[in-house]
Amino acid sequence: MRKIVAVLFSILMISSLSAQEKRASPLMNVKADLDGLGVAVQYGQPSMKGRAIFGDLVPYGKIWRTGANEASFIEFSGNAMVNGEKVKAGKYALFTIPGEKEWTVILNEVWNQWGAYNYDSSKDVLTFKVPAEQIKASIEAFTIGISKDGELSIGWDTTVVAFMIAKG
Repeated sequence: MRKIVAVLFSILMISSLSAQEKRASPLMNVKADLDGLGVAVQYGQPSMKGRAIFGDLVPYGKIWRTGANEASFIEFSGNAMVNGEKVKAGKYALFTIPGEKEWTVILNEVWNQWGAYNYDSSKDVLTFKVPAEQIKASIEAFTIGISKDGELSIGWDTTVVAFMIAKG
C-alpha cells in the first residue's frame, strides 16, 4: 500500500510540475459533475508574493480577468442555473469587478481572450453581484473551487466570494 501511495504521489508531483509550463502563474483546471452537469473552470493562478492584492494589484471597481494571463473561463456541458439565472451550455469568460463589500460576476461570450484588455460588455451573457467575505487566514495562491453542492468559490488574500451553479 505504501508503495502505491508513493508512486501516486510521485506521478502527481511530476504531472503538477510539467503542467505548470514554467509559468509564474500556472494554469489551473477545476472540474465538477453537478447532477450530470459538467462544469469546468480554467484560470491562471497568481500568488501573493508579499504584495497587497485587492484595492492595489487588483483595483476595486475595475474589470478583472479573475486570475492571471488569459481570461479565466467556465464551461457548462448542458444548460445551467448560475446564481439562479439560466445560462445555455457553452464556454464563457469569467470576469469580475471586485469591490470591498461586493463583487460583480460576469459571464461573457468571448471566452478566448487575453486578460480583460478587449473586454466588451455588449457580449455579457450574465451579470450579478455577490457579497465579499473577509476571512482571517490569508490565501497565498489565487484559487477557484467548486463544491459537491455546486458552490463556486473564488479566494485570494483574505477575500472570498461565492455563487451557486446547478443543472438547468
